Amino acid sequence: MKTVGCIGIGNIGFHLAANLLRGGYAVTVHDLNRMAAEPLLALGATWADSPAEVARACQVVITCLPSVAAVNAVVAGDNGLVHGFAPGGVWIEMSTNDSHEVQRLAGLLAERGVDTLECPVTGGCHNASSGTITIIVGGQEDVFEANRDILETVGGRVFHVGPLGSASILKVITNMLAFIHIAASAEAFMLAKQSGIDLRMAWEVLRASSGNSFILETESTTILGGSYDVGFNFDLCLKDMGLALQVGRERSVPLDIASTVEQLFIRGKARYGGKAEYAMVAKLLEEACGTDLRAPGFPTSLEEYLESMPRAVVPASAGANS
Repeated sequence: MKTVGCIGIGNIGFHLAANLLRGGYAVTVHDLNRMAAEPLLALGATWADSPAEVARACQVVITCLPSVAAVNAVVAGDNGLVHGFAPGGVWIEMSTNDSHEVQRLAGLLAERGVDTLECPVTGGCHNASSGTITIIVGGQEDVFEANRDILETVGGRVFHVGPLGSASILKVITNMLAFIHIAASAEAFMLAKQSGIDLRMAWEVLRASSGNSFILETESTTILGGSYDVGFNFDLCLKDMGLALQVGRERSVPLDIASTVEQLFIRGKARYGGKAEYAMVAKLLEEACGTDLRAPGFPTSLEEYLESMPRAVVPASAGANS
């Protein structure tokens, strides 16, 4: 088996590393917060003090990081991967990233004989934990096939969609739709509430209707439960929406709906802070209408909702973001 490094032990990255350990891989980890890695070290992972040290110890290095700047620092910084990889190494970028940055950093690594796959994930923390998260792959097909075993260990459905850059674009499209759908779900609930319709009944009917969406079926339940807890904040939301709108500008595609929803999230961040759950976009509407969108007895978190559902009806990719 290949030796694998994991850099970025956050909501998703932790589970990627844990699944590799359960799959029998030798895993070396690094994060700005060493405490985040302690449970993985207890499972048998090895700690490295820098990205370069991870690359020196491993044939393949996975990054799962919160921003374009963080990825750049990890790959090209003073102690970055570029200074540690030996020829023949592979960088697997699993963050939600700018396609141009992925290609630029891949070029730096290629000069040292290192291959790159971009493999952003979609499906949420619970699917990352269970090893069923969806993986979107961009890169050379032979590099993909040579590392398919790693991807299938950490994920469920794996799609090779084309050359470097294509997976990053598809990932920000999926998130753009999720952001639009959460705002639209809140508006649908408020129309029902103000029309005197029971919100639990409204959700059940919408879920069984042509108006259903993946987000309405899953993450919108946290609005009805009052927690808004989907594990994804306004800062991350605005970063990803910005990337989607950038693609639209570059390709002369007017994204009127996405632009309007971006403004809602800017207002949400201004009102509640960048670290607030992005489902709190519904709270803006609640405050504007002077009422809440609670459905008594509804689960207060996405995880609680999913655990309450019969296994056969839990959506295959519940939870849109990473």
